[in-house]
Amino acid sequence: MSPPIATFNEFDGYTATKELKQGPVGKVSLTAPSEQNKLLEQFGDKWDGFKFAPIRESQVSRAMTRRYFADLDRYAESDVVIVGAGSCGLSTAYTLAKARPDLKIAIIEASVSPGGGCWLGGQLFSAMVLRKPAEAFLNDIGVPYDDEGNYVVVKHAALFMSTLMSKVLAMPNVKLFNATCVEDLVTRPSADGGVRVVGVVTNWTLVTLHHDNHSCMDPNTINAPLVISTTGHDGPFGAFCAKRLVSMNAIEKLGGMRALDMNRAEDAIVKGTREVSPGLIMGGMELSELDGANRMGPTFGAMVLSGVKAAEEALKVFEARKAECLE
Repeated sequence: MSPPIATFNEFDGYTATKELKQGPVGKVSLTAPSEQNKLLEQFGDKWDGFKFAPIRESQVSRAMTRRYFADLDRYAESDVVIVGAGSCGLSTAYTLAKARPDLKIAIIEASVSPGGGCWLGGQLFSAMVLRKPAEAFLNDIGVPYDDEGNYVVVKHAALFMSTLMSKVLAMPNVKLFNATCVEDLVTRPSADGGVRVVGVVTNWTLVTLHHDNHSCMDPNTINAPLVISTTGHDGPFGAFCAKRLVSMNAIEKLGGMRALDMNRAEDAIVKGTREVSPGLIMGGMELSELDGANRMGPTFGAMVLSGVKAAEEALKVFEARKAECLE
């Protein structure tokens, strides 16, 4: 049975008034007892003679570096680069990689830990709220939730993020480069006299953070016909591509994020997700800085559906952008 909702009564304090309704994937089947006990059957009461298989330290180093440098080589020419591995960026990667498993998709995340601000709800609370119809995304990835009518609640935001991340990282056509910062965009002249984006300039995040107090350390690059920027609202690395469009004179100025209005904000972010410059699609809260949209606070439906729309926009323009890169 689901736990009751607590509501405040001025005489009795918090009292249970109704039961939460489970969503369509709200009931998760338990693993069969025999499967639950396999590890205990293998290891239980056998610890006295336990020993790991032997290994040389160099084997560990080579196992890591061989694979990482192979990935760097493979994704130096990517089909799509997604900047930012928060809820919008990972939702984009999930949707796009499923639709086009033939595309090489590189995700660049400045933090060591992907997920952005989606490990918790508002004010460090656990639960995560998504307004309908964003529960369709939860159904697709198999995350249970409580149905509250116009919105749904996931019991812990980390359940959503860890599930989404595990699905994205398991996809053979996706590579996440975390602890890696996008320092600039790679551009080419466009037919209309402007510029089109054809890749990103990268560096280790720790290097990027210390350019001011160390000698110059040049970056690396990834070429791609299409870049999808989901770096969030303004911050140390937030709204990077939006701000770069201004500094390279591709647009005159940013709109600047407006104050919190959940109802206006979420609709505006999803509808505004688009190709903002040839070769550059923008989604999530970065759009609030570009377009002057409201912030939405601790509700995440717009983040996942902006990711879905970003993937759709990418599918519409990818072949054309790829052809331009071959000219």
